[in-house]
Amino acid sequence: MRFLPVFLFLAFASPVFSQDISIIPRPVELKQSPYPLKNKMTVSNSFTAGDWDLLFSYLKTEMKKQFGISIKRGCTRNKGDIDFFMKRMPTSGKPAYTLEVTPKGILINSNFNEPAFHAIQTLFQLMPVDPGAKKEIPLVSIFDHARFEYRGMHLDCARHFWPVDFIKRYIDYLAYHKLNTFHWHLTDDQGWRIEIKKYPKLTAVGGWRNGTIIGSYPGNGNDGQQYGGYYTQEEVKEIVRYAKERYVDVIPEIEMPGHASAAIAAYPELSCFPKEPSIQYFPKNSSWSGDSTGKQVQQTWGVFDDVFCAGQDKTFVFIQDVLDEVMPLFPSKYLHVGGDECPKENWKRCTDCQKRMQENKLKDEHELQSYFIQRMEKYLNSKGKTLIGWDEILEGGLAPNAVVMSWRGEKGGIEAAKQKHGVIMTPGSPVYFDHSQSSNEDSVTIGGYNPIEKVYAWNPVPAELTEEEGKFILGAQANVWTEYMKNTRKVEYMIFPRMAALSEVLWSTPENKDWKNFEQRLMTQFKRYERWNVNYSKAYFDLIPSILPAADNKGVIWKLDTKMPASDIKYITHYAGRPYALKFTEGTTYTTPIPVQSDMLVAAISMKGNKALGNPVYETFHFNKATGKKISLTKEASKNYPGDGAFTLVNGVINEKGMGRSREFLGFSGDDCVATIDLGANDKIAFVKVHYLHQPGSWIYQPAGISIEVSEDGNTFSTVALSNPVMIDGQAPCEFQQPVNARYVRVSISNYGIIPSGNPGAGNKAWLFVSEIEVN
Repeated sequence: MRFLPVFLFLAFASPVFSQDISIIPRPVELKQSPYPLKNKMTVSNSFTAGDWDLLFSYLKTEMKKQFGISIKRGCTRNKGDIDFFMKRMPTSGKPAYTLEVTPKGILINSNFNEPAFHAIQTLFQLMPVDPGAKKEIPLVSIFDHARFEYRGMHLDCARHFWPVDFIKRYIDYLAYHKLNTFHWHLTDDQGWRIEIKKYPKLTAVGGWRNGTIIGSYPGNGNDGQQYGGYYTQEEVKEIVRYAKERYVDVIPEIEMPGHASAAIAAYPELSCFPKEPSIQYFPKNSSWSGDSTGKQVQQTWGVFDDVFCAGQDKTFVFIQDVLDEVMPLFPSKYLHVGGDECPKENWKRCTDCQKRMQENKLKDEHELQSYFIQRMEKYLNSKGKTLIGWDEILEGGLAPNAVVMSWRGEKGGIEAAKQKHGVIMTPGSPVYFDHSQSSNEDSVTIGGYNPIEKVYAWNPVPAELTEEEGKFILGAQANVWTEYMKNTRKVEYMIFPRMAALSEVLWSTPENKDWKNFEQRLMTQFKRYERWNVNYSKAYFDLIPSILPAADNKGVIWKLDTKMPASDIKYITHYAGRPYALKFTEGTTYTTPIPVQSDMLVAAISMKGNKALGNPVYETFHFNKATGKKISLTKEASKNYPGDGAFTLVNGVINEKGMGRSREFLGFSGDDCVATIDLGANDKIAFVKVHYLHQPGSWIYQPAGISIEVSEDGNTFSTVALSNPVMIDGQAPCEFQQPVNARYVRVSISNYGIIPSGNPGAGNKAWLFVSEIEVN
């Protein structure tokens, strides 16, 4: 390792910093020349006894465990090998620390206990990664503080249950990355995971389901295995205490008024309709296991109409009783009540709910939900707690003191900040870590595409906010929903290395971020993950494929990029009618983008000699007259499902994996998709085929109808196809009565509209997902 006596301001990219010191998230400022570490070191401090006991205990344990260094308390202040001091910082009271390594020793100054803990994490990252390396660290001077006060990670323990040891390890991961909030999702339709002594059936009944769907929703059958578990109150106390020692705040989430199936299975009287069996609300295309009578814990994913009854006072008594047991377990000032995805169908037909609306002059069920949340907020406020809810709590009127967690994009967060409410940003794109992180994902996920680059590029403060409004953005978090994570190794795979990118997003100011510099530091971080035996995703090393229009829009090209310039890219192609027998070692060396002008399969991989690096990437192209042509939309797709813009519909790729590759769709919430394709010249065409996704359990419906219009000049269009074609297996062929000559083809795909009663998401706008438009 080289050590240069150079002063480094981290607002500038520095190869010296990236090669010699790999700290994530990046410090605000650093001066850099080796300081030898002894196997036995002393530590002195000026902290109060109780505060210092926590810090010293942690430092002593981790120094021995990670680096084999024993430390003891020093007797004389300022004479130790490592000295801690409480000191004012030039940050207007904002938590901050300095860390200096000089020939005399290691000096840490901080204005609070928490930044002293963060300084310890920085010290650990200065240590050699290789346990066999010489024990020395560089001489440095670091000044550091966080951009946001709220820096979090979420974990869903309802869909799949995680043992106490893993929860502790998860908290360690947060602490190491200087994240300070653990959002603990404890209740949902698929399981109730926290002991409530007054209501023992919540865990005895609500903590267990009789089976789980197999594979991607709606599933390929049901495993028929009883599944569940819960945390005792003593285990919760143990976890909260463990987190406190690592300066991580634990925020529990108790879902209401929706996502309540597990609670209702335990206590059916909490439902608007206690005698209606849960299977009545179960998707018809999913498989049920075991007893189908009465109320049951749900066995599949999604949203269910059976929610807490808002018309009965006993519902609120129950919830208050639950919260009375939950609140003492969690010293956090926050408590999360969910508030998301609450269907209103049962409330519409419930006489008690309708009576409540009349008595309180509520104009609709959205205002009834607002009543529900505001009533619970008053109770929480009376106990000294601040309510957090998902952004649906904005609908019908926001509770006076509530903090909004914006997940459906950034719109809810923007609206709440403009109303001067605290906001925690957690939009699905880019910080849902259950979404795929590779364009060629090799495991089952819910879909989406949030690669590490996308996470790193994100700014949690939307550009739409003024500087003053931006102050209401408290911070952000990544969400880890575990429908498709059955074991702890899969959780690790989904969160790493994206957690490293998130930590820098939340710690560093935008001007202090540098992707190329981060990439260099990430290489060292991978070595740390390996040392921890973390199953991190290798998607970072995969080839990055992109599909682009060919010159003059004559077909498409498949472009490949790599983060490993020293490697070769080998690719093979397979055309219809030719045996597919080539090996990558026999493939062609990639030098320029691969042209696609007919049906073909293309596969590629990075190689060093005969050794493969990363995973192969594949693409199957279906060529037609529209492939690669110019296309425009009258209305853009949702920001949550933007694909590659309008070009997605003519890139030659037909989705074959459903939501597992949702990036291959354009998604429209309640809106029609109207696309105009320019074939470049008049051509004879006879039919159009629209490829779509039909998955009602996810609120995604087939088109209500399709209209095809053609034009020779782009101005005057005439209708040539039926508006209600037969739709089979995600395809809607629209055959003309006779071939026509046209240059422009306008395809109007009608959204299904409002989801009908009795279906998941009833009363909400349906989604329309379109993958490809073929013209022939």
